[in-house]
Amino acid sequence: MRSAVRRIIAVILALLALTGLAAGFAPAALADGDPASDVLVFDPVFNPPDSGASPQQAAQLAATTQAITRAGLPIRVALIASAADLGTVTELWKQPAQYAYYLGRELSLQFHGAVLVVMPQGYGLYVPATTPSAADQKALGGLNAPGGDLAGGAQYVLGRLAADNGLHVNVGAVRVHAAAGGSGSPLPLIGLLVGAVILAGVWTASLRARPLRARVAA
Repeated sequence: MRSAVRRIIAVILALLALTGLAAGFAPAALADGDPASDVLVFDPVFNPPDSGASPQQAAQLAATTQAITRAGLPIRVALIASAADLGTVTELWKQPAQYAYYLGRELSLQFHGAVLVVMPQGYGLYVPATTPSAADQKALGGLNAPGGDLAGGAQYVLGRLAADNGLHVNVGAVRVHAAAGGSGSPLPLIGLLVGAVILAGVWTASLRARPLRARVAA
């Protein structure tokens, strides 16, 4: 009986992990030493669990990044709340400009656009085929550090970049198509259904095993 309970608990934990991944949360560490470089190949925003961004903020930031990309400025955003979010390159913690350059180079084989890094201490911007221009770095350096509001800081900088590049994107009015609680991706529901089937199978197997154990004990 105890082994069956342990199996059920393991299935529940696996289900929680599955639904967490399906919801779009970036894991703390991925295949190589730099988690953001793995995530940003496919997603517009690297949003680690410790970023402090609410689901609504995360959805809004992703929508804004995609809108600016469609308008003509391909860009990715990395929110870096702590040294742990850098994987094995923790020496670049508190150095957003240097990390933006590093991350941009890491992504350059798969993504040919700009990379914005937001740390509590400030911002960094990588522009493809160049080092970040002096004008860009001066503009970013003149901004107040975002502190704990990484997503809000990123939204503000994206608005400035859109305006500076003559893009007609009203950042504050970008529509969010997958807001928290909405009818977004079906993956969480699929994960729940798969987990329920597995759980039912484990429970059934444990019930069938009980008579056998009873006979052996007799």
